[in-house]
Amino acid sequence: MRDSLWANIFKREDQMQRTIVDRLRGVPLFNELREKDLARIAQITHIRTYEPGESVFFQGEPGVGMYIVEQGLVSIVLNLPDEEPHKLTDLEEGDFFGELALLDESPRSADAVAQTSCTLIGFFRPDLLDLLERIPKLGARVILELSRIVGARLRSSNDEVQQLKIQLSRLDEGNEIT
Repeated sequence: MRDSLWANIFKREDQMQRTIVDRLRGVPLFNELREKDLARIAQITHIRTYEPGESVFFQGEPGVGMYIVEQGLVSIVLNLPDEEPHKLTDLEEGDFFGELALLDESPRSADAVAQTSCTLIGFFRPDLLDLLERIPKLGARVILELSRIVGARLRSSNDEVQQLKIQLSRLDEGNEIT
C-alpha cells in the first residue's frame, strides 16, 4: 500500500514535469531545444499561483525573470503620473512576458496583474546564470534565442516609432498650412 502512495506522488511529479516541458515547447525562447534540454529547463522553473487582482510584479521594481501563463489571464498595465492606469495588453495561456529581466535587473516598465486565478511558470535570472555555469552550451543557446527575440521586438518597436514620427510630421505640416 505504501509503495503505491509513493508511486502516485512520483507519478504526479512526472506528469507536472511533462506539462511544463509541453508548455516550454510552445514558447519561442525554448521551442528549438531538444527534449532532454527542455526537461533540464523544466527542472529549474518555478510554479506560482495568483488570485484575481494580485500583482505578479510592479512597475519600477527590479526584474528577476520571465513568466509563462500556464492558466488564467494576466494584464500588463502602465502607470503614468497623474493619469489612470493604461492596460497595454492581456496575456493568456501560452503567452510569456518579462523576458528582458533574464538579461539584467532593470526596473519593470509596467505592472503585471492577474485578472483571473492564474498559474504561471517562472524562469528566473539566477537560474539562467546557474545554467550557464553548469551546462554552458544549453545556457548559451537560451541566451542566443533570447537575443533574437529581443532584437526582433526592438526592430518592430523601431518601425512603430518611425511610423509615429512620420504621422506627427504630417500633422505638423498640416497645421502650418492652415
